[in-house]
Amino acid sequence: MNIYVGNLSWQMTDDDLRTLFEQYGSVTSAKIVKDKASGRSKGFGFVEMPEDGEAQNALTSLYESEVLGRKIIVNEAQPKPQNGGGGGGFKKRSFGGGSGGGGGYKKGGFNRGGGGYNRDF
Repeated sequence: MNIYVGNLSWQMTDDDLRTLFEQYGSVTSAKIVKDKASGRSKGFGFVEMPEDGEAQNALTSLYESEVLGRKIIVNEAQPKPQNGGGGGGFKKRSFGGGSGGGGGYKKGGFNRGGGGYNRDF
C-alpha cells in the first residue's frame, strides 16, 4: 500500500520517515518530496508498505499523531489520474472560420468590362 504523509516537519528526513513507519511493519520505500530548485522539503512524502494489514495498522496508529512538533496527516495515497485531467496544458486552437483566401471577399464580384452590369437606368 502506498501511504501519503502530510504536514511533515521541515527537518524530517527520508530515514526519519522510514523509522516512523517501520514500527508497524516492513517498509519498501519512504520518500519526502523535495523542491527541485532548493532541495528543501515540501512538507509531504510517501511511504510504501508491502503488507496491507501492516499499512492499515500504521494508518490508524499514526492518524493525527504529533511528530517533531507537527500533527501529521496520513492517508492511503490516491493514484494520479491517467486521462490528463486538470493539467493546464496548452491546446492549439483555430480562431475564426477558414473562409479560404482573403477573408471572404472575392475579387471580381462585378463584371467591370461592360456586359453584366448596366449603369444606364
